[in-house]
Amino acid sequence: MTTGVTYLAGRGDAPGPRALPPLAESVDYIASLGKPTAASVLKAARDAGRVAIQPRCGVGGHQEMKALLRDLEERAAPDFLTLTIDSHTRLKRFEQALRTLNLSPGDLNGYPLVSHGYQRGRDLNESVAAPLEIRHGSPDARILFDVAVASGITSFEGGGISYNLPYSKAVPLEESLTAWQDVDRVCGELAGLGLVVDRELFGTLTAVLVPPSISLAVSVLEAVLATRAGVRCVSVSYPQSGHLVQDVAALRAIPALARTYLPSGVDVHAVLHEFMGVFPKDRGHAEDLILYGALVARLGGASKLITKTYQEAFGIPDTQANAEGLRLADRANSRLLGFMTVDEQRVGEELDWILAEVAEIVEPVLAAPDTIPAICAAFAEGRLDIPFSASRYAKSEIIPKRDDEGAIRYLSTGSLPFSARTRRRNSELLKGADTTGPVIGSLLAELTDDINYFPILFQEMDSEVSK
Repeated sequence: MTTGVTYLAGRGDAPGPRALPPLAESVDYIASLGKPTAASVLKAARDAGRVAIQPRCGVGGHQEMKALLRDLEERAAPDFLTLTIDSHTRLKRFEQALRTLNLSPGDLNGYPLVSHGYQRGRDLNESVAAPLEIRHGSPDARILFDVAVASGITSFEGGGISYNLPYSKAVPLEESLTAWQDVDRVCGELAGLGLVVDRELFGTLTAVLVPPSISLAVSVLEAVLATRAGVRCVSVSYPQSGHLVQDVAALRAIPALARTYLPSGVDVHAVLHEFMGVFPKDRGHAEDLILYGALVARLGGASKLITKTYQEAFGIPDTQANAEGLRLADRANSRLLGFMTVDEQRVGEELDWILAEVAEIVEPVLAAPDTIPAICAAFAEGRLDIPFSASRYAKSEIIPKRDDEGAIRYLSTGSLPFSARTRRRNSELLKGADTTGPVIGSLLAELTDDINYFPILFQEMDSEVSK
């Protein structure tokens, strides 16, 4: 099999002898496509009061990737389509990605865009009507971003915290934050040329049992850095916790946080990732959860939803399941469902607490004269933290726990700079747990039950605590 080579200008660690086109040429190419940009689709969805729908998808071979995108568009007409990038490319192992692509593309767990080259990226773009987004997980995405822009791709996910600490063990935060500043500065240059790139921030983090205020605090810090560098469209993604009131409040917190911490003139969108924990195996149960997540997105005012499938519990879904998941999620946009409401008083109370917790986490960092060193210092000291991190640069001292209703609280706040009032509320909701001290008891069993929340709810699995 013959593959494309990498074309990159000004990056000494990228393979390939030829340069990418200038930014102005890429902007002209995107305009010539005659298709909407990601930013315009997000704005149109928000203005229409509907939730845009996007799948996860990515395979190694070019023709296979093109066929997958076309098939999903034909079967389900999603508002966005995705290029999920392979692990080698995420870690800048471009030669290894290219070798695998040549020898056995089916062994890649995503599309190696850098190895295929921007001309093949353009071929994918021209094959479908929906705008494409790059989803990956790279702490240093500069090369990938350059190729994505040359490919005509107008949405790019990630950030210096959210695409480092959940994935990488030994990448210093200063390195990843600085690399992503370069990406965001190019977004500023593109905005000056008339192209607004949607920069989606991965508030999902480690995906399982992430307290809303941690997810949103990390996104606030990444968004502040991004908008200072010139980004004009920010999507803040949030992982569905499984508790209706908490999730709706968290989504509604996103525009409120934008008004507080971001400059005016920046377009900000809330994005919901459907539940990323253990999915139920029964198809009916899984589809119930998919529709439930879509309704949460609607009630929370999300601009976009990243969907799941009924095959989620078994591995990578096939195309048919992916398309059916998209169609099911889109049914939450039905006008017939306009009667659905949520307890606004409870949402308002939860929203106030989320905003207060985020403020207590981020404001000491933003008060420092230089934000990137302040972020690094805060993580080193545990004043910023994420649960269950793979990285040596996060303490992972905070321990989340579901309360009796299923909302995610702090069983241990670690060294987060929370007020006594905030710690007391979390303690009360967890029936008097000491959120400041060491956690004892059957914690492993309790956390396992929290992670298996929906299979236990659907009685597909027994509780570990009750055994």
